[in-house]
Parts: sequence; C-alpha cells; structure tokens
Amino acid sequence: MSKRTVLVVAHTGRPGAVRSAQLVIERLTDAGIAVRVMSDEAGDIGCAGADVLPATSAAAEDAEVVIVLGGDGTLLRAADLARPVGTPLLGVNLGHVGFLAEAEREDLAATVDRVVSRRYDVEERMTVDVTVRLNGTVAGSTWALNEASIEKAERERMLEVVAEIDGRPLSHWGCDGVVCATPTGSTAYAFSAGGPVVWPEVEAMLVVPISAHALFARPLVVSPRSVVAVEVLPDTPRAVLWCDGRRTLDLPPGARVEVRRGSAPVRLARLHLTPFTDRLVTKFGLPVTGWRGRARARSEEAAGGQER
Repeated sequence: MSKRTVLVVAHTGRPGAVRSAQLVIERLTDAGIAVRVMSDEAGDIGCAGADVLPATSAAAEDAEVVIVLGGDGTLLRAADLARPVGTPLLGVNLGHVGFLAEAEREDLAATVDRVVSRRYDVEERMTVDVTVRLNGTVAGSTWALNEASIEKAERERMLEVVAEIDGRPLSHWGCDGVVCATPTGSTAYAFSAGGPVVWPEVEAMLVVPISAHALFARPLVVSPRSVVAVEVLPDTPRAVLWCDGRRTLDLPPGARVEVRRGSAPVRLARLHLTPFTDRLVTKFGLPVTGWRGRARARSEEAAGGQER
C-alpha cells in the first residue's frame, strides 16, 4: 500500500498562513502522512521533512487532498493544480469572506485531525471551459471555476458586444462587460454585478451584463448544456477576458468568446454537511433575528402528539 500524501498550499504573503502551514505539516507528519509543498512556497514555509515539488499539477497527482491555507484567491490558485488530476481541495479560510473555504483558522487542528482520520466528504463543482476565436480560428482557451468575464480594456469607452445563446443572437449591449458564471461563482463577481445567488447543486450557467445600456439587460440563468458566446464588435475598443481573476487573454475587436460546461469539475472536500442557506447567512452576516420556524415546527409537532 502506497503512503498517504497531502499537498499543502499556503498564501505565503501572510505570516499567519505560514505559521498555519507549519502547524499542518507538523501534525500530518506526526500522523505518518507524507507532505508535499511547492517549490515557490517552500522557502517561506521552511519545513523540514516535506517533499518539495514544482508548482504544476504533478504536485497534486496521487495526493489524497490539497489543504489550502488562505482566502478564495489561494484556493482558486490551488484549483489550477488539482483540477487536471481530480484531487479534492480543502480550504481553511485565513482571508475575509472565504466563501469557498470549508474551515476557519480557529478550527485548524480539528481540520487536520479530520483529514488524518478520513472523516470528510467530497463534492464536485461545475466549471466552464472558455474558447476565444478570431476570424474563426482558435486564439486561446482556458477554464474557470467561478466565472469568465469579458471586460472593456479602456476605461473611457463602452464595450460593444453581441450575446448569443445556443447559436442564436440574444441582444446587443453597450456595457462595461459581461460575466459568465457557474453556480459556485454566483456569490463572487456575478453577485457584485447584480446577478442572482444560485445554490451549488443547481446545474446552470449565469450571464450577467455589467452596467449595460440596453432595455433588455437582466441577468440570465441558462441550461448547463447551453453554449454562451459573446462577440466583441469590430468597431469597439479592445477587451480583455479574465477567468477567476487569474488567467487572462486579450480580446481584439472582432473576437468571439465561447463558454460551455467544463470537461472536468473541481472537487471540494467537505467536513460539515451545512445547508447552503446557513453558509450564506454566516458568510454575509445576514440578519435572521426573529426567525421562529423551528420553534413553530416543534410546537406543531407537540400539539399533534397531544391530539393523538
């Protein structure tokens, strides 16, 4: 039987993340689990006993899980490594909202113990694959867990685009950009642009125009089997494509961006079967004071028992 292995990824620009990484590595090593760190982080973490690998998907290959210490940006960076090899990500939030993270800083020791004892579940999150075409020729391709956003590159001028769904033109928008998001990304850029919050288990794609000057410019929720295309009109300024705020491609006038369901999901390790509603309330600090739903349900159950 091969030795259990865990990859640790940290936001080494934060001293707290470095200390947390050292603690995680020490506890995993004491439990007899081999630990990997990436070469561009090893010097900052400075942990003896960990295997140092280049920052490629090979670092996550055959690993049981990737423990990510940081915010959502760090987890999205780790997703680049883990998605091609199907290794699940377990995020520990050391940032602000940390919507993709499963645990908080104060739960770090308990989180490592759960990994050691294999007490976690794995769920799959839909991704999108993105293709850029210019004059019918593929000029680039990439992917996203949260969103692909087509944005204007020149602040002083609007971006002129035509949106297409399943091969049929939908509308012409003069706008600041268009966000094509997954349900996971509905609480990220698409949310800030006025899009709806979509529960993760709902399979769909979102199309959210940004500051569009058009009569019909509402956020759209389309089938996961759909192909969304956004064409940058020839007489418009150049644009830029951002995927998860990390990967970028220039979009000259006339470029066409096609977004479809991703060929591979991102796998997330889950420690708690917390309803998504509760996650929303916690992460956004939503006011729920005064809710008596459970108390009412209990009183109704008690009354029903007395009647019987």
